[in-house]
Amino acid sequence: MNFIISILANALTIYSYALIVYILMSWIPNARETSIGVFLAKICEPYLEIFRRFIPPLGMIDISPIVAIFVLNLAGNGVRQLVMWFL
Repeated sequence: MNFIISILANALTIYSYALIVYILMSWIPNARETSIGVFLAKICEPYLEIFRRFIPPLGMIDISPIVAIFVLNLAGNGVRQLVMWFL
C-alpha cells in the first residue's frame, strides 16, 4: 500500500513539473508546436480546462494555471500525509 501511495505522490510531482514546463512554453514563440509541446498539451490541457471553465482570464493574464498547480500541490500533500500515516 505504501508503494502505491508513494508512486502516486511521485506522479503528482512529475505532473506538476510538466504543467510548469507547459505554462513556460507559452512565453517562447512556436514552442507549443514542437513534439514536446504537443505531448504536454495532450496531458496538461484536460486538467487546465477544468479551471479555465470557472476562472476567467484577467485581461491578458490567465491565472487558472496558478490555481491548478495549487490544487495539484494540495492533493500531493494529502497523498504524502497518507504515506506518513501508513508508516
